Amino acid sequence: MKIGIIDVGGGLRGSYTAGVYDWCHDNDIHFDYCMGISAGSANLSSYLAGQRGRNLKFYTEYNLRDESMGLKNFIRDRNFVDLEYVYGELSNSYGEYPLDYDAMMANPAEFTIVATDAETGMPHYFTKEDIRRDEMAPIKASSCVPAANQPYPVNGHRYYDGGMSDPIPLEKCFRDGCDKVVLLLTRPKDFERSPDKDRLASGLIRHRYPAAAEAMSKRAIKYNTELWLAKQYEKQGKVLIIAPDDIGGMSTLTKDPETIESLYHKGYHDAEAIREFMNGK
Repeated sequence: MKIGIIDVGGGLRGSYTAGVYDWCHDNDIHFDYCMGISAGSANLSSYLAGQRGRNLKFYTEYNLRDESMGLKNFIRDRNFVDLEYVYGELSNSYGEYPLDYDAMMANPAEFTIVATDAETGMPHYFTKEDIRRDEMAPIKASSCVPAANQPYPVNGHRYYDGGMSDPIPLEKCFRDGCDKVVLLLTRPKDFERSPDKDRLASGLIRHRYPAAAEAMSKRAIKYNTELWLAKQYEKQGKVLIIAPDDIGGMSTLTKDPETIESLYHKGYHDAEAIREFMNGK
């Protein structure tokens, strides 16, 4: 049986799933297929590399630095989050906390990274083989927040956050052969996305990237529909949804060390549900 895991990301709320992965490390839990969006893809890269605790370090220290994200960055080059700093200077082989590229590539699990093509508004699915040593371009592309960042270039195309076009990519996971899937959310399970903020971001990018703007404007509908589908699969025993019961008011880019740490511990605790789900395979 092929078991998959999906991490939908969520900026600094990703500290919740960082806790899940550390629990998986501590309990020798492995997946056959891993799919990540935005911060979720970065979390999965550390998990696949076997680097327990690396994600937590980024959330509690590196991502809180002004170099990582802030208004100064946006004024300088129109990128609120400095993807080159987070996934380059810090993560490259010469960085402060390098990703163990060799270990990640040696891991037999499949790794899919979801991004949104800025020109077409359609999802693009990168694989582990698209990541090069000291060049995490697919993860940068997947983490590119519309309006807060300029779309990230990869092989002649520009990409935004994968959550715009396929926020909960369960159907892709099943198409790729998974029989059961652990779905990691960074908002409560009963959360329904409102289109209000998405419309604002959509308006800011519509002039240059109309197709991406259209995808952005429909993200709430897509998210809510895919979450409903996930709950139907959960009733059938094909999906396990792990989500925080409360996020303490955290938004995608909220720098709140106490809440970040609290979400990490929630994730570690909630991950215990994976044991029974995996044993039932």
